[in-house]
Amino acid sequence: MKPLKNRPHVLVFDSGLGGLSVVNALIDGMLGVDVFHLADTAFFPYGEKPDEALILRVPAVILAGIEATSADLVVVACNTASTLALDAVRAQVEIPVVGVVPAIKPAAALTQTGTIGLLATPKTVTRPYTDQLIAAFGAGKTVLRHGAVGLAGAAETKLAGETPDPQIFEAAIQGLFDQKGGEAIDVIVLACTHYPLVQAELETLAPHPVTWVDSGAAIARRTADLLHDQMDQGVTALRTGLTTGGADKATRRVLKSFGFQTTQALDV
Repeated sequence: MKPLKNRPHVLVFDSGLGGLSVVNALIDGMLGVDVFHLADTAFFPYGEKPDEALILRVPAVILAGIEATSADLVVVACNTASTLALDAVRAQVEIPVVGVVPAIKPAAALTQTGTIGLLATPKTVTRPYTDQLIAAFGAGKTVLRHGAVGLAGAAETKLAGETPDPQIFEAAIQGLFDQKGGEAIDVIVLACTHYPLVQAELETLAPHPVTWVDSGAAIARRTADLLHDQMDQGVTALRTGLTTGGADKATRRVLKSFGFQTTQALDV
């Protein structure tokens, strides 16, 4: 049964639970919308899946999520999915779609040294879309990229109440600062929605203070712009958490503890 609605429904989609960092931004924005979170845990992690498979799967999962939630807008809160399949999603859905991309533009405005660190999944750092963003917004800046292995999984582990392997965080920081010119990094772009969830762990390992930038606030602003004539100004309510993982008790437990009123499996 589709949920009843008297306010806009926003569907936040991610391969796992990284979309919760975007949910935090929507809550902070006090948009007055109902938020649903869809985690494609049956196919997690996206960063290790073939591009062709993701281009087919992402729109199919999102369409199923829209049907289940009566969504008025969908946020593709996954950098891998956005940089690869955003056009495919927009071609198949009839509601507004907000993607998340590496926050190169705000990072370029913030850096004082001219050197930016870009922390992303191994595939995101090499995608043509990322190259285009750097060319468009990072002209005159040095952007040092590192594809972090296992960092999204470490965020999932933390959310589940377990202790991630500290070497994963060490490797991520070293991968940036140990590059030639890395000592000049003063801004780091967290180019995966999972990464803000472990920013504290990364921050303690950085060799000097830096500014951390992610896309959450920008997504909230864009969502507000698109729904401005529908929003009921006030508290953002968390409604249903969805997972494709079937008997994925850990994910359901996290979604419920985060504040979603109900959690349920989604058949795709």
